[in-house]
Amino acid sequence: MNIGETLRNLLDTSGFANFTWQAGVLIVFSLVFLYLAIRKGFEPLLLVGIAFGMLLTNLPITGIFHPEYWNVNEIDYLDILRHGGLLDMLYIGVKTGVYPCLIFIGVGAMTDFGPMIANPKSLILGAAAQGGIYLVFIIAIILGFSGEQAASISIIAGADGPTAIWLTKTLAPELLAPIAVAAYSYMALIPLIQPPFMKLMTTKREKMIIMLPAREVSKTEKIIFPIMVTIVTCLILPAVAPLLGALMFGNLLKETGVTARLSDTAQNALMNIVTLFLGISVGATARADTFLTVQTLMIVGLGLTGFILATITGLLGGKLLCGLTNGKVNPLIGSAGVSAVPMAARVSNKMGLQYRPGNYLLMHAMGPNVAGVIGSAVAAGFLMALFG
Repeated sequence: MNIGETLRNLLDTSGFANFTWQAGVLIVFSLVFLYLAIRKGFEPLLLVGIAFGMLLTNLPITGIFHPEYWNVNEIDYLDILRHGGLLDMLYIGVKTGVYPCLIFIGVGAMTDFGPMIANPKSLILGAAAQGGIYLVFIIAIILGFSGEQAASISIIAGADGPTAIWLTKTLAPELLAPIAVAAYSYMALIPLIQPPFMKLMTTKREKMIIMLPAREVSKTEKIIFPIMVTIVTCLILPAVAPLLGALMFGNLLKETGVTARLSDTAQNALMNIVTLFLGISVGATARADTFLTVQTLMIVGLGLTGFILATITGLLGGKLLCGLTNGKVNPLIGSAGVSAVPMAARVSNKMGLQYRPGNYLLMHAMGPNVAGVIGSAVAAGFLMALFG
């Protein structure tokens, strides 16, 4: 046995011999994301999975994920199940749009629409924050993206990863990888993105406004709400039925009072399992050989722009309501109009407490926050109807 030749063969077939600087860049990014999730606590349930998926997929010749299976017009799912890697199989749920709908069942079961029902003005703030979607759509068109691509990119601004995946898989599947990674990464980074603009756009007096407690919402109202929203919205925008229907179904499980076991499963077991699979498979799409392109950088930049614009338009809506109500609405809750529940509401609450101890804005911010979930889904349905 030639030990030297054996060692050379071992080295030639190892990951070290096939390592590229591009893979190194994305591995560094994955480590940064892991640091932010573990050390800083930036939405770890999402970011740990995304970051570790990104780490795994960029380790050379592991065979864990194959972009060539997905970058084709006709996907052979049977071949993927037979010969694909682990993350290829998990990614089927992303590509088919099953994960987003399952996530929305869990989100619905975890969501209390009471603050929004008690204060219908919250709908205005939820709608205002969706302005980022339409502004980014215009910018993407100007930059040369097609209508379908621009629509898919713009939905990143809604701060709603499942909705971004659901829309992109149909309108622009070739962009699913960068859009999914951008959407979920920015959702996790909301505590970094929003505060500077919240400080800049509101005065100290506005930040210190104390809002009166909202009225008590009856159980009957909470049961009727998801049923009526499903009927009315899906009659207007049938395309949004899978996503919005899943959200409202999950919420109905929570509010009926007779399906506690199903609600608990949706909130915990189902939500945790799907989040685990979704995070790691979304992260797997961030491969060096397909991800580090000018187009991807443009999408990531547009996604960040969209988050900033959504925060700004939401705050502008908050300032408008503050003026119209003679100072009864704290504009900080306007930034919670993006769809990231409950992260955005927590950010509003935290800043309110910074400027006035004891000024708890969380429940008031939850109104526009849950309105933003509906708003982003409706925006996606509108874009689907327009380009689908």
